Amino acid sequence: MTDAEQKLVIERTVKTARGRVPVIAGAGSFSTHKTIKTAHTALEAGADAVMIVMPYYSRPTQAGLVEHIAHVAQSIKAPILLYNIPARTGVDLGIEATESICARAPNVIGIKDATGNVLRCQEIVRRLGDRLTVMSGDDALTLAMMACGARGLISTTSNLFPKPVADTCRLALSGEWNEARRLHFTMLPVYDAMFIEASPAPVKFALSQLGRTKAAVRLPLVGVSKAARAKIVEIVKRYESGA
Repeated sequence: MTDAEQKLVIERTVKTARGRVPVIAGAGSFSTHKTIKTAHTALEAGADAVMIVMPYYSRPTQAGLVEHIAHVAQSIKAPILLYNIPARTGVDLGIEATESICARAPNVIGIKDATGNVLRCQEIVRRLGDRLTVMSGDDALTLAMMACGARGLISTTSNLFPKPVADTCRLALSGEWNEARRLHFTMLPVYDAMFIEASPAPVKFALSQLGRTKAAVRLPLVGVSKAARAKIVEIVKRYESGA
């Protein structure tokens, strides 16, 4: 999205939420200066907090990641969630760097962990406890990460099926693990389908089949292939039928 489009999306989201839930806006970029500017714009648009992805392409050192987040945190007066997704950024925020950030930036309150590594989640929870809220960044790993202390999920699939995803998290948080496991397992094929090709193309296609959005994505992304479309339709229909 362009900067103007991103601001408009945040404003519309805030208007739709009407204060019922906090709005967390993505504001990260490859540049510290741009990240700060984007974060200010998001907060001016009404966001309650911002989520900062690790800088991509430039591959900063762990010290560079700490300084990047520290500078952002000092420049805004709002809660910050970190977003660690090495497969997309090319850099992995380590545990020691995460601890350093928490020591220097009180307004860093959580992390979306999309490392695909449950061991990472449990070590963050072991070291930092309640200081940092860990959220799963991988739909299919939600239950395993919550068993280790994550508090929920920042989800792709919930755009398509919000209730079962939310219910799984609520059940896990309340200790109803058998029912949470049952729901989670029924969702696993859908989770796989939503990442059959580069996100968000699969979920946008699935939503388009329900008439809730268009399937269009912008270059360099392209729409899902014919084979992927057929698979998504099959899996979604199977899930909705309870098969």
